[in-house]
Amino acid sequence: MSDSLKGTALIAGASGIVGNNLARHLVSEGWSVYGLARRPVAITGVTPVSADLTDPDALHAALSELAPTHVFITTWMRQATEAENCRVNGAMVRNLLAALDSAPLRHVALVTGLKHYLGPFEAYGKGTLPQTPFREDQDRLPVENFYYVQEDEVFAAAKRQKFGWSVHRPHTIVGYALGNAMNMGVTLAVYASLCRETGRPFLFPGSPQQWNGLTDVTDARLLARHLAWASTHPAATDTAFNVVNGDVFRWSWMWERIAHWFGLDPAPYPGTATPLEEQMVEDGPRWADLVQRHGLVEADLDRLVSPWHTDADLGRPIEVITDMARSRRLGFLDYQPSDDSFLDLFGRLRAERVIP
Repeated sequence: MSDSLKGTALIAGASGIVGNNLARHLVSEGWSVYGLARRPVAITGVTPVSADLTDPDALHAALSELAPTHVFITTWMRQATEAENCRVNGAMVRNLLAALDSAPLRHVALVTGLKHYLGPFEAYGKGTLPQTPFREDQDRLPVENFYYVQEDEVFAAAKRQKFGWSVHRPHTIVGYALGNAMNMGVTLAVYASLCRETGRPFLFPGSPQQWNGLTDVTDARLLARHLAWASTHPAATDTAFNVVNGDVFRWSWMWERIAHWFGLDPAPYPGTATPLEEQMVEDGPRWADLVQRHGLVEADLDRLVSPWHTDADLGRPIEVITDMARSRRLGFLDYQPSDDSFLDLFGRLRAERVIP
């Protein structure tokens, strides 16, 4: 990317797993970066901006002095129903872009995910689904889905405000972040640590289809590079992209790799799902005790793990893999071995005293 294409980035959701990794990547590439969140975290080289995307007036006041050229929308708020997900998350995108109606925007990138193809939480992996590998030109499902509402808000604003856009659909994201609502890597690291400390079996929680079938994941660092690429590559403008690491694996193989990193023997797969929400329901006091004994930095188990989300991904009744041909044809050729995604994350979590 040439210097002339770099600009001023505003990252909505800079404290999350996608926004945090994106912010660090853009800073390393010489961008000016603003990190927007309700409770911003300190990231070297990033100017924090505190605002609530659901409050249009406060948002407009917080952004009135900024002049971003690129906006990255990497956040959402989970609601009780999909109708509420649509209402709230659509409004968040609409409010953000309306508050920037005078900004010199060149590109807006929206991060969604494979629920575009699998359906929302209320109908996840049910009904008639597209064939795998999922491809970007497959039709939307005939159900309510807040990803579709977010996309439509970006498309409408792009016509009014004359900027380019891209949509990025990662699979399960693996990367460093704490307090994130959808974080399989940290959840599995905490689960493995508890199994090692308590002597419990390290038991794969998911479905037979996930244990035996092929799958892929998305490293947050690769996603950051993909976001920067699409936002500055003219041929990628006004395009939706899948984004995954580029390899495929079976959880029967990956589970053994993860177990060995933690010094565990993987338990034999029982043939049916054993959800983490059930396995970890009473682990709060156990984790707090483990943290005290090892001098770790976060005693609140709920800030680290998201068993419900990991169960949703690992409990799917179908094989899920993703096609990356659209990005490859346009020149994005980055590749990330998925076992390294997990093992790199575990190493960082240990180094920063998040796990023992």
